[in-house]
This record gives sequence, structure tokens and C-alpha cells, in this order.
Amino acid sequence: MKSQGSSSDKNCKVSFRKKLLIIDSDLGVEDVERLKFLCIGLVPNKKLEKSSSASDVFEHLLAEDLLSEGDSFFLAELLYIIGQKKLLQYLNYTEEKVEQLLPIQGKVSLFRNLLYELSQGIDSEDLKNMIFLLNDSLPKTEMTSLSFLALLEKQDKIDEDNLTCLEDLCKMVVPKLLRNIEKYKREKAAQIVTPPVDKEAESLYQGEEELVSQTDIKTFLEALPWAPTYRMNRNHRGLCVIVNNHSFISLRDRRGTHKDAEILKGVFQWLGFTVHTYNDVTKGEMEEVLQKEKCNPAHADGDCFVFCILTHGRGAVYSSDEALIPIREIMSHFTALQCPGLAEKPKLFFIQACQGEKIQLSKSIEADALNPEQAPTSLQDSIPVEADFLLGLATVPGYVSFRHVEEGSWYIQSLCNHLKVLVPREEDILSILTAVNDDVSRRVDKQGTKKQMPQPAFTLRKKLVFPVPLDALSL
Repeated sequence: MKSQGSSSDKNCKVSFRKKLLIIDSDLGVEDVERLKFLCIGLVPNKKLEKSSSASDVFEHLLAEDLLSEGDSFFLAELLYIIGQKKLLQYLNYTEEKVEQLLPIQGKVSLFRNLLYELSQGIDSEDLKNMIFLLNDSLPKTEMTSLSFLALLEKQDKIDEDNLTCLEDLCKMVVPKLLRNIEKYKREKAAQIVTPPVDKEAESLYQGEEELVSQTDIKTFLEALPWAPTYRMNRNHRGLCVIVNNHSFISLRDRRGTHKDAEILKGVFQWLGFTVHTYNDVTKGEMEEVLQKEKCNPAHADGDCFVFCILTHGRGAVYSSDEALIPIREIMSHFTALQCPGLAEKPKLFFIQACQGEKIQLSKSIEADALNPEQAPTSLQDSIPVEADFLLGLATVPGYVSFRHVEEGSWYIQSLCNHLKVLVPREEDILSILTAVNDDVSRRVDKQGTKKQMPQPAFTLRKKLVFPVPLDALSL
């Protein structure tokens, strides 16, 4: 039996290598150069320089444990980037599956991706002009756009933290490529990572009520690539309402909340929404706002609806005159029965307010929590039972959420930064909120003792993917 198994393993390896050979036969000289370039930093340069075929590159990937029959995703990533998507079938991948896994398993760095993107936008005339500008410091050899960029990197003229030389060249020769560089800077600054939540962060919400667990979200997301998406091509994207409460009768001011209101307005306007902002809203004024917004005729021609609340809270939210308003009461104004113009359209609610008791705080961090003796409202009682709703809470039930008095809240700032980075990557809203969860869960105050875990609840029936805005976002 042992020898039969060994023989079977050898046959599998031969079969896998046959597939690699087929892929090799479909790749040209330019493809090989692209593969070698994308592997810089992952495979020793000396090995790459000696590689003259795709099979040579594959051999190095196998030797570096970057490729195996059991895990061929890195090669799938490379083929996807260089545009050889038809060859993914030999690795049992589809274009959609690779796109789904890239944010999680991708190995090609943001910097390497940037340089590759730039190379594709530099034509022969552009390259000639760039070489002319740097003529004194370059060898007199024939170069492609990829080898030119690789040389700049080798000469330490550019690296992931220093793009001045590249920016100057693009500004002079191909100004449109500056947008790629700005996009890279935003993505690098956001430092998007999605590893599992650490045990210390998990301890914050262990034993607490979770309407949607991280496992549930992962399972849901895995099924979504085959699910339909919400329509996003009507006359306008929709309305975004922001209720921003800073001042109260007896409660302390919510310092830093203006930062949240500003970034929310900027990001949702960038996404195509018409934004209505209301400041220091009393209970009576809140009812007026809800009536006005639910009856807005613009809903009929919109794709989506967003409602953001920035205030103090404890399971519910406080008006500026300190009346406690249940979240469900607010959301119920926008059901299909109450607001027919939003029927079968996604309705997103983002709440920056605590769901639990106040804790000891550092000087620069405050909690949006009041009245710890009052029992928190159940999360299951907050979201309407009908479809097409999403509720994004800054924290899980029973815990505070944090707001920096100068920089704004952890949750809203992270939400907006992830929208800026991941919408251009065509990520759906639940994937974005999962990244937000991870980011916020890893933040701590200066003493390293206060943490926070956001939580989404949803009855969405489809994937929600915002169209990529044409203009770059500058906030």
C-alpha cells in the first residue's frame, strides 16, 4: 500500500508539472519579464536574472515554497496581474476567485504593483523621454519600461517610501500616472491587513451577544461571489444623512466629532451621495429630520440610502436634549412600507455611540457612553426584520466606543479610510466592514489598556459594491 501511495504522489507531481509546462508554452518573452519583475523581493535577484523562461521562474517559486500543487495561488496572482487570466483554469482558479482572495492572500506588494501599473502606462516615447532626463546616470543599454523601473530601484533612486524621482519623471512626461502614485500612497498609509483577531481583542466581546459572528461573515462572504449585486446605475447614488451631536444640556461635549462629520461628508460625496448634515439635534428635531428624509422624493431615483449618527449612547442614542432614542425606532422610518422609494434598495446605518458602560479613560481618548446603570438595548431589537438593511455599530453590546478629542472616533475614521482604499478595489461593503473590524480591534490607547470591537448586523440579500468614483479623493 505504501509503495502505491508513493507512486500516486509522483503521478500527481508529474501532472502538476505538466500543467506548469502548458502555462509556460502560452507565455511569451514579455510575459516572462513581467513575471520576473513581480517576483523581485520574493525570489533572489541572481536566480531571476538567470531565468530565461517561465518554467525557470516556476522552478524558483517551487524552491522558495511560493508554489506547490496544494497552494498555487501565488502563480494565479501573477497570471492575473499580467493579464493571462485564461491560464488560471490550469490552476483550478477563476478570475472571480482570484479577485476575492487577493486582499487576503496576495503576496505582490503594493509597491511592486504600483511599479507594474506604471510600466503599463509608459509607452516607448515616454520611456525615451524619461531616459533622456536621467541620461547621465543610466547605462547605455536598451531598456523596457519594466527594466527601467527595476534599474531605478536597484540604484536606490526609488523605494516604497521614496517616490520623489518617479513623481518628477511622471510630472514631466506622463502626468496622468501621478494618480496611480497618489492611490498607492493612500493605500500604504491605510496599511490594510486582515489577519485573525488576536486573543486579547477577542476577550473584549467573549460571552457578549453577537448578532453576526466573524465566522458567519466569512461564510457569507465566501458565498457572495456567486450572488447578485444591488443595482448601482440609477440617476444618482442616493442620500446620506449625518446627525452630528456635539453639545448637550448636562452631558459633556463630544470633542472631535466634527472630524468624523467632515470625513463622512467628504467620502460619501466622493461616492456620489447627496449629503445632508444636521448638528446638535433634539428629540423633536430628530423626528422632523426622519419625516423629512423618509419622504424625500429623491429616493425614487437613488441607488442607496445612508444614515450616520454621531452622539452619546448606551444601546440607544441620545438626542442633544438628552432623550434616549432606540436605534430601531430610527431605522423603522425607512422600511419599504414607510418609505416606498427605498423598497428593495440597500439602507445603511452607521452608529458612533457606545453600547455599554463607561470605563476609565486616558486624557486624549473619550468614550461615547453615559448612564452605566441603564441596561443596553439588545442588538437583535435594533435592526428591522425586513430585508436590505445594514447596521454598523462602533462597538459590540456591553462596551464603549472611543473618540479622540482631536482626531475623531476610531470607528468612523477607520470606516472612511477603508472606504477610500477598498472601494477603488471593488470590494463589497461587508468585506470593507470586516477590514474595519480588524483595524479597530488592533487599536489601543496610549496606555495599551483600552480596546474596541465594532459589529455589523445586516439583512442584505445581495452584494453591495459601490461604483469606483472617477475622481481621486482628496480630504
